[in-house]
Amino acid sequence: MPMEQETMGMLIGGFSIIMGIAFIVVLVLMFSKQRQHFRMAYGFVIGYFIFFTWAISHALNAINFNVNHLMASEEISLSLGIAGVLWAISMVFLVMGIIKFSSVNKTTIETQ
Repeated sequence: MPMEQETMGMLIGGFSIIMGIAFIVVLVLMFSKQRQHFRMAYGFVIGYFIFFTWAISHALNAINFNVNHLMASEEISLSLGIAGVLWAISMVFLVMGIIKFSSVNKTTIETQ
């Protein structure tokens, strides 16, 4: 898909910066002594970040694919299909993390 020359670099750079900050914040929270009961939930969120980043990588490769290639349509469709499956897996990780955050006992939080 044709776009301005700097657009892809800005997309990748912006996504990488924001995802890197979010990943560091989750890691800091995960290894905080006050939040040790939530470690599995934070692990699921990290799994979400990893699969979501992988999905975005496939989607950006599909957007940036050479349309003059002989089988461009098939390659782009495959990349977008893989991106969709990876996105679905990432959403499962996110939902599992939310469930784990929600299922912590009240007594666990009150005793801290």
